[in-house]
Amino acid sequence: MGRLHLFDMDGTLIRDSSANIELAKVIGKVDEFRSLDGQFATGVVDSAEYARQAYAMWSALTEAVVADAFAGAPWLAGIRDVWTEITERGEHCAVISLSPSFFVRRLSSWGVHEVRAAVFPDVPFPAGTTLDVCGVLNPQSKVTIADELAARYGLTRDDCVAYGDSKSDSALFAAVPVRVAVNGDHHVRTLATHVYAGGDLREAYALVR
Repeated sequence: MGRLHLFDMDGTLIRDSSANIELAKVIGKVDEFRSLDGQFATGVVDSAEYARQAYAMWSALTEAVVADAFAGAPWLAGIRDVWTEITERGEHCAVISLSPSFFVRRLSSWGVHEVRAAVFPDVPFPAGTTLDVCGVLNPQSKVTIADELAARYGLTRDDCVAYGDSKSDSALFAAVPVRVAVNGDHHVRTLATHVYAGGDLREAYALVR
């Protein structure tokens, strides 16, 4: 029947970084985003408030800035190779990320079948608007989206493989039977069926291939 491979992006496909930090490097707001990340990690702000504050700091984003951030991110090696092999095996793959859609959707050109991310307007953002947070994701959203995608492909949670690195992946790790911690912290290592540390997604994928 096949399997559905579900990949987190920040800290997983992008090693030791995130879309937000890579964008911040280009626009000179690394300290501000690290502070916001810390507030999110400790529960001072939730996903919706994080998105509102990020949206305000991204007010001057352009497509060129996003392209530079994407190109300069420390991606794991072998991502395209893994997604090509999954496709050739008749299986399916998706990226589910809490990061903004205008960044994450660029992965579609690398061969992943589905991309789900926090819904933001295209850049440049419309002047004078506030963010509609209805499309913002939270960790539990990953489980809901996994169920939706599995059903689309005629699969169930029992057919899913999750790849993640941190607390935001814990809910999904708890919901599916095969779980790969990729450079993971203690939140996912204790839940993982496989643990990988390194810089090549092909090696992590080989653990479950």
